[in-house]
Amino acid sequence: MVRIRPFRAFRPAEDVVDQVAALPYDVMTSDEARVMVKDKPLSFLHIDRGEISLPEGTDPHAPEVYEKAKEVLEKHIADGVFIQEETPRFYVYRLTMDGRTQTGLVCCASTIDYDAGVIKKHELTRADKEEDRVRHVDTLDANTGPIFLACRLSEKFAALLDKTVSGKTLYDFTAEDGARHEVWLVDEEENANVISIFDGMDALYIADGHHRCASAARVGKLRREQNPGGAEDEEYNFFLCVVFPEEQLKILDYNRVVTDLNGLTQDEFLDKLRENFAVDLHEGEGPSRPGGKHQFGMYLGGAWYLLTAKPGVVDDGDPVARLDVSVLQDLVLAPILGIADPRTDERIDFIGGIRGLSELKRRVNLDMEVAFAMYATSMEDLFDIADAGLIMPPKSTWFEPKLRSGLFIHKLK
Repeated sequence: MVRIRPFRAFRPAEDVVDQVAALPYDVMTSDEARVMVKDKPLSFLHIDRGEISLPEGTDPHAPEVYEKAKEVLEKHIADGVFIQEETPRFYVYRLTMDGRTQTGLVCCASTIDYDAGVIKKHELTRADKEEDRVRHVDTLDANTGPIFLACRLSEKFAALLDKTVSGKTLYDFTAEDGARHEVWLVDEEENANVISIFDGMDALYIADGHHRCASAARVGKLRREQNPGGAEDEEYNFFLCVVFPEEQLKILDYNRVVTDLNGLTQDEFLDKLRENFAVDLHEGEGPSRPGGKHQFGMYLGGAWYLLTAKPGVVDDGDPVARLDVSVLQDLVLAPILGIADPRTDERIDFIGGIRGLSELKRRVNLDMEVAFAMYATSMEDLFDIADAGLIMPPKSTWFEPKLRSGLFIHKLK
């Protein structure tokens, strides 16, 4: 049983929605955000990253940063930049990029379900990042960035989405990266049906937004402690999310580049790789893209190679060990290149598949020694690991297009 509910969203007025909508706060640095909001006073980054409205050099975690974000949000509400829905509603949100479309439901899900494992995770979170969003949510008394959830195939859910998108759009705009964003209001008469559809599901899965989800749950727990005897249906026990059916989603590759060969020559490195991989020089033009699981493209010394794991070196019975990010870590990065913890080792960097394999070549030619092109993790892998209560290695999944922040705000009271 999954608990969701409609909510009285604060959302942008239709004539400014494209000026408000912004990428998630955690896909750029403070300096990059300052550049992105130049001549964009309504950008939601002023709320998600309050420090960019304060002098350069301001500590992003200083108390005045969260107060500034609250000040901007309240001013935008007062000025009519954001309007509040008159009644609790569900929304359908569609994103289209590079000819591929994904359509999901905007709703509020239960933090209590998250605590109970009904909303399942597959990544670890960092305490400092959690604390940042806890302070942000608590100070603003609102969830400002939607959490990206996935669910298993449901014909009733698919039918609801199809029915809703046949009507008139509430928003329809194309962002600077070429992604089209469309939003529809779900008919209020469908509210009970929507709730019933999700009541019949066993679980939801976090695709992206683990820190935001953990933070929302912590704020919910904090509010419950502050309000003993409060009901489970209080707004602070729910968080903003968009739920997409699994068949709508595609995980992109999340590639790796490394600064050096850990003291090895290129020939020595290739010899060590051959212990567990067939190593083939790529003969064709362009990059060597892996064609299936346990294959890796590699750019080294001005040439592309294809690495294929030899039979028996991968434990395909282990849902974590069989992930290609694990195979690369366990057979190459740790034992050969000496990168024991990719979360903290400064010798490794990660490049989202949206940037293409040409970015790997560029980085090696610029400041790295070797690059690895990954075969993308599947949604089934994600579900299997989450269902088993296991954790993926860092940087296992990259989802595109990114949900925009600022289209919906969920106030906690």
